[in-house]
Amino acid sequence: MKLLIVSDAWAPQVNGVVTSLRALSAELQALGHEVCVLSPQDFRALPCPGYAAIPLAWDVWNVAGKIRTLAPDAVHLATEGPLGWAARRWLKREGLAFSTAIHTRFPEYVSERWPWIPLAWGYAWLRAFHRPSQQVLVSTGRLLDEFAQRDFPRLALWRKGVDLQQFQPRLEAREAAPPVFLYAGRIAPEKNLEAFLDLDLPGEMQVVGDGPLRAELERRYPQVRFFGYLDAAGLAEAYRRASVLVFPSRTDTLGLVMLEALACGTPVAAFPVCGPLDVLRQGVSGVMDEDLRQACLQALTLDREQCAAEAQRHSWQASALEFLACQPRLDGAPCLPNAPLSADRTAP
Repeated sequence: MKLLIVSDAWAPQVNGVVTSLRALSAELQALGHEVCVLSPQDFRALPCPGYAAIPLAWDVWNVAGKIRTLAPDAVHLATEGPLGWAARRWLKREGLAFSTAIHTRFPEYVSERWPWIPLAWGYAWLRAFHRPSQQVLVSTGRLLDEFAQRDFPRLALWRKGVDLQQFQPRLEAREAAPPVFLYAGRIAPEKNLEAFLDLDLPGEMQVVGDGPLRAELERRYPQVRFFGYLDAAGLAEAYRRASVLVFPSRTDTLGLVMLEALACGTPVAAFPVCGPLDVLRQGVSGVMDEDLRQACLQALTLDREQCAAEAQRHSWQASALEFLACQPRLDGAPCLPNAPLSADRTAP
């Protein structure tokens, strides 16, 4: 099958959406399918206001012609940006079936940056985008239930994975040393990073990643080490060096960095919210507590071998098969029989 993914997020961006889509593409190709991607790299683009690292395509009238030229068997719209909306508009006008995915809590992100915009408006906009989709993919059972309550139609579960070859634990014994508490991800308002940086913790605090708040936070927290972006090998080593990955976000739909850290044997400290509740086993692979400092300190006591074992249950091959089972062909026929949901959709 020839599958087209339309995404406003793609390399060289570094985020969970890009990581997921690149891993998905590789696994689908390994399964014998052809995968094409339409991204801002294929169009003229301008920097996103307030986040210059994100390019936004503006000559979106070329989307229809590019889809016709590629002649895919199925189309997946990964994001709700300019390319996603342009492809949605043309596919709907032509009466062609497609799937979509909800990767981020866009309404919450908008309200975080512009508090005067009601949350309900954001969800109305999000529903409008996904309403024509034959399958609206979400990462966890909790999200599936939550979006169903918000009247999103035709929801389906697409669980994400982790690269178990790239992210592996260090086998030799760790030397006794002051603890290292690590944050990895975008440095942006919606990530709630100050909830971590304001903590009084022993040892060292480190931040891997970049984003619009980095310069400000580096000035405000001179005691914290900021590393910027790291490649996959460097990121894996940062996880292995860390004593605990701290995940302060309250709005992520999943949080792939938690799976990556666990695969390297590093436990996670987080708030008990959607994302951590779907990834972590309390007291085994992580500690979730409204007192984030207490969660960090308790996570220091967890067994790193058990953390690595937890990550083994999340392969990208299983994720790709689940994704494929949810894809409609352009004529509306399923690519594969729909994969059943697990009996316990809230299990990590």
